[in-house]
Amino acid sequence: MRAIRRFIVQPVLPGPLKALGELATNLRWSWNLDTRALFADIDPVLWDEVGHDPFRLLARVPSDRLDILANDKRFVRRLELTVADLDEYMTGDLWFQEWSREHPEAPAAIGYFSAEFGITKVLPQYSGGLGILAGDHLKAASDNGVPIIGVGLFYRHGYFRQSLNAQGWQQERYPVLDANEMPVKLLRDGDDPVLISVSIFGNEVKAQIWVVQVGRVPLLMLDTDIDANPGHLRGTTDQLYGGDQDHRLAQEVLLGVGGVRALREYCRVTGYPTPEVYHANEGHAGFLGLERIREYMEAGDDFDTALERTRAANVFTTHTPVPAGIDRFGLDRVRDQFNGFGPLPIDRVLDLGRETYEGGDPGVYNMAVLGFRAGQRANGVSELHGEVSREMFRGLWPRFAAAEVPIGSVTNGVHHRTWIHPEMLELMKPRVGETGPQIHDGYDWSALDRVDDQTLWSAKRHMRTAMIDMARTRLKASYASRGLSSDWVDDALDPNVLTFGFARRGASYKRLTLMLTDPERLKKLLNDPATPIQIVIAGKAHPADNVGKGLIQQMVQFADQEDVRGKIVFLPDYDISLARPLYPGCDVWMNNPLRPLEACGTSGMKAALNGAANLSVRDGWWDEWYDPRFGWEIPSAEGITDSGARDAQEAEFLYDIIETEIIPKFYTRDSHGLPTGWLRMMRDTIQILGPKVLASRMVNDYVEQLYTPAAVSSRKVQGQAAVDLAGWKRRVRESWPKVEVRRVESGITGRVAVGAEIAVAAWVDLDGLSADDIEVQLVVGPVDADDWMHDLQSYPMILDGVNERGISHFSVSIPAKDPGSWGWTVRAVPKNELLSGDVEMGLAAVAPGE
Repeated sequence: MRAIRRFIVQPVLPGPLKALGELATNLRWSWNLDTRALFADIDPVLWDEVGHDPFRLLARVPSDRLDILANDKRFVRRLELTVADLDEYMTGDLWFQEWSREHPEAPAAIGYFSAEFGITKVLPQYSGGLGILAGDHLKAASDNGVPIIGVGLFYRHGYFRQSLNAQGWQQERYPVLDANEMPVKLLRDGDDPVLISVSIFGNEVKAQIWVVQVGRVPLLMLDTDIDANPGHLRGTTDQLYGGDQDHRLAQEVLLGVGGVRALREYCRVTGYPTPEVYHANEGHAGFLGLERIREYMEAGDDFDTALERTRAANVFTTHTPVPAGIDRFGLDRVRDQFNGFGPLPIDRVLDLGRETYEGGDPGVYNMAVLGFRAGQRANGVSELHGEVSREMFRGLWPRFAAAEVPIGSVTNGVHHRTWIHPEMLELMKPRVGETGPQIHDGYDWSALDRVDDQTLWSAKRHMRTAMIDMARTRLKASYASRGLSSDWVDDALDPNVLTFGFARRGASYKRLTLMLTDPERLKKLLNDPATPIQIVIAGKAHPADNVGKGLIQQMVQFADQEDVRGKIVFLPDYDISLARPLYPGCDVWMNNPLRPLEACGTSGMKAALNGAANLSVRDGWWDEWYDPRFGWEIPSAEGITDSGARDAQEAEFLYDIIETEIIPKFYTRDSHGLPTGWLRMMRDTIQILGPKVLASRMVNDYVEQLYTPAAVSSRKVQGQAAVDLAGWKRRVRESWPKVEVRRVESGITGRVAVGAEIAVAAWVDLDGLSADDIEVQLVVGPVDADDWMHDLQSYPMILDGVNERGISHFSVSIPAKDPGSWGWTVRAVPKNELLSGDVEMGLAAVAPGE
């Protein structure tokens, strides 16, 4: 007989152990080694059985064991010290508190919206890189004291669990998640759960709010599976990235609109400062902009004023370098959803997301376009991705060069306390009283230079062995579920063999099977009697991606072959619990996407922090931080248009590097049997590259480059200033079609000497605008063979006067600085101190000939 409801019976913690409950419900335990060790010592066997989950441990630990611990003075003292450490962590001054004393303009709070958050395996609300990045963002914000509030959804089935059938085809299952078995608490106002309400396709959908404490950072997760909703609406938050387009649209409305309302309720109930900045992590959360506009309009603003106030405080991060990765909805469905959304005029709502640019589809609502139009600041997630994004979205700013498109970049980072193996962290502990620039984020990033080769190599072997133990356990379970023999698994992998790792989503552009291009050559590498390699692979394909599933099946069937079995393995159900031992256990991390389709690719960062070399196409973060000291570059054959030929060429590069460079470096040993050259690479990777790839650096970049400027803009664009800005923009847009650079003059001849003065004059028709409304610029840059300028430099021109026909005369004189072939032009752009830059409005009048 099946139960219709479940409940949890928990033991009552004795008085001296009450604080264990506080420790278990703050997810700082997931990256704090002392807290984890404390829970492990409660019952080591049970700790392993519950998957290192403190909340489940406390639900199952026998009462007599708790009584023993309550009378154990040493354990109670450890508990008191651990709680005191958490209290100090939660209340003490950290990086942000010190930084904001010097920068009082820093925001009081930031709302961070994401469709998924990967914090710990006990809260499976993530699918892959985007969620792990969001989780690391919150953890690093907590470690740095940045006042962020996370906002997401609570999916009752999370993302799918992956298994394989006998033929190696991916199988999905969606276990039900019970919030009562998780370290989450309902937001309550007194005794009553707080509910928010959102209209979705004409139905009033209510959601309760689960609060997850991630160190100092609260994470709010909206849940529609409540009795207050009819059955068909309760499933709005059923699965991450599940359902059809309407279901996805409903989830994104709940995340954006409902998320803002949840923030308001949380701040009201708790007294937490109201966010001054709103960060949409990908387009899934873009509708938060519409809700904020609605709030301002309900308070009396007109649409344009409300939009300007909203834009000033909104930050948008795009994570995809391909149009297919962007959420796009039919315009009619968005119209159905937002028609009658408070006082917002539906045509203006649609205009914010409509693809009204060359090459776009005006019948489609694009969530990235909404993010850009409803936010004043935007970024990609690596320098290369920023370049790709500027080119990809330049249609929104058609009169400007791609390099001028206002999309910056903040390269992703990873949370080192989560991803570095404890043994490696131990080696990096600073000496007592030691200070210096090499010590930050709690560790000495130069420490490995004082660690002898034998100790470092022994640590790496321990990490490799731990990974292999994990892999064998998973292989046994996988082969049993596939109905296949696992007799060979006890001998799978070898802790002394050069180990490669490859783990990522099964998307075709990531090219999981590139290494299988020449299977016999790969087998030779795997089976070499003197210098073998071994490869550990993991990854999930989206349930609807049969191409990706086919790639996984191809890899699994190759790994099943008897002559390579146990030397190349596929581990199903890639998640945090698999990833944490996988990265430290690998010597080389492989990544071979089709350049430039990898926005960032943080898995290689996690491996690098554990001393693994990267073997990667120069895409994402590896493009900007590649160095031969940290690994190898797989040349990208982008000039080959035939995909098969390109794959074959890049596979050839891959094999050659492994055979001629990686294997000799790893297996060349000194008289003590140590790979000294390899150990030098490990040291350099951790010590030099390590500090660059940290999530703490990433979060600080967001604070300094995006959050604080957004807070400053938000404070300026208030009250009458917001009204004036909206009116000014209307006036400029109305006049701009007639703004014209009529004529330019210059004494520049074909050749000028370095240092010579270049004088340029221009006559500009302002069509009723004043010279204060625009900036006329001389734009200069090196030119290519087609006269296209690059690396543009702009110089404001000075108003000299207005002639009798109302045409304004501007001029400027600049020195010729550098030799080479240069070009120039003159343009006019809107000018207002409340704009984020020249390009914000997308308007420019360029001299004739352009």
